[in-house]
Amino acid sequence: MDILRHFRFEDVGRRVEDLETPVPVIDIDAVERNLTRWQARCDKAGFANRPHIKTHKLVPLALAQMELGARGITVQKLGEAEVMADAGITDILLTFNVVGRHKLERLAALMQRTEIKVVADNPDVLEGLAHAAALAGRDLTVLVECDTGAARNGVQSPQAALVLAQAIDATPGLSFGGLMTLPKNGARGQMAAFLEEAQTGLGKTGLPPATVSTGGTPDMWSDEGLAAVTEYRSGTYIYNDRMQMALGSAAPDDCALSVLATVVSTPTENRAMIDAGSKALTSDLVGLEGYGEVRSLSGALVYGLSEEHGFLDTSKLNSKPKVGDLLRVTPNHVCPAVNLFDKVVFVRGDEVLGAVRVDARGLVT
Repeated sequence: MDILRHFRFEDVGRRVEDLETPVPVIDIDAVERNLTRWQARCDKAGFANRPHIKTHKLVPLALAQMELGARGITVQKLGEAEVMADAGITDILLTFNVVGRHKLERLAALMQRTEIKVVADNPDVLEGLAHAAALAGRDLTVLVECDTGAARNGVQSPQAALVLAQAIDATPGLSFGGLMTLPKNGARGQMAAFLEEAQTGLGKTGLPPATVSTGGTPDMWSDEGLAAVTEYRSGTYIYNDRMQMALGSAAPDDCALSVLATVVSTPTENRAMIDAGSKALTSDLVGLEGYGEVRSLSGALVYGLSEEHGFLDTSKLNSKPKVGDLLRVTPNHVCPAVNLFDKVVFVRGDEVLGAVRVDARGLVT
C-alpha cells in the first residue's frame, strides 16, 4: 500500500527546523508499521478490524486503514461520522448514545447515505432512534452496549442486555445488531464471562448477536477473552503515546506522534520553558508522572503546564537545552492532544512531507 497517495500535503518547508511550533509531528513510517502490524494481527485472529478514528481524526488515515483491510470505522460523535461519510466511508459504528432532536435528525441524514450503526444502553433512547429510522425511511441497526467492568456506559448485567435486545427487536424501525463493550484494562476474563452469559441468553430467545464488538488499545495484543469476539475497535495504536508505553502495548519506536516545541526560556539551571502548554499537550495525566517526555533528553519530563508554557525538568541533564532549541515531546495521551490542533505535520525521517488539516478536529457533537 502506498499510504501517501491518500494525502494532499500543504507545503511547510522541507526541514523540521522550518516548522513553526508548537505542532504535532508524525512519523509516517511508524504509522504505517502500526497499521500493518495490527491489521495482520486481526486477520490472523479471525476478527474484523474496526479502528476508532477519534485518535487521528484524519480522512487520509481512515482511508488507509480501510485499504489495508479494516471492515469499517468507529466514531464517537456524529460530527466525526459526517466528515468520514463526506469522504465516502459508509460502514460506520457510532459508539455513543444519540440523544436529542438535533442529533437524531443528523443521524437520520447519515442513515440516508451510509450504513451507520449505533449503540444503546437503556430503553429511553429507543424511541428517539426509532424516530430517526422513520425519518430516514429504513431500519437502524442497534447494538447493546455492555458495561463489562469499565464502569462507564452500558447495561449492568447479561440479563439487562437480553431485556434491552428484546426491546430493540420489538421496536418498529430498529434491528438488534449485537453486543458492544469497552472492557476495563486487564479485565478481559470478566468481559468474556459477561458476554458469554449474554450470548447464551440471546441464543435461547432467538436473538443470537451477529456482532460482538470489543476494543481498547492497552490489551490489543492479548488473546485472553476474545473467543466470541467478531470485531475489535482500537484507536490509539495508530500513533501510541506515553500511556500505551506504560501499559506495555507500545515501545518507544511505536510512538509515531510527538509535539514539536521550542525552548523559549531557561530561567534556572534546573528548568527550561517550552512553548507547549496545556493547549498543546493537554493536562491529562492518565496516572503518569509529568505531562510528556523528551526522549532525546534522556526522557526529561514536562513536569508542569500553564496554558501556553511547558515546564521541563533539566536537573539531571549534563547538556542543557538552550533558548531556540527544538524538542519533540511524547505526550501522555495522544487523542486529546491531536484535537487541540487544526493541522498536523507528517515527516519521513528528517524530511518534512507537509501539513494536513485535522478533518474532524473539534467535532465533539
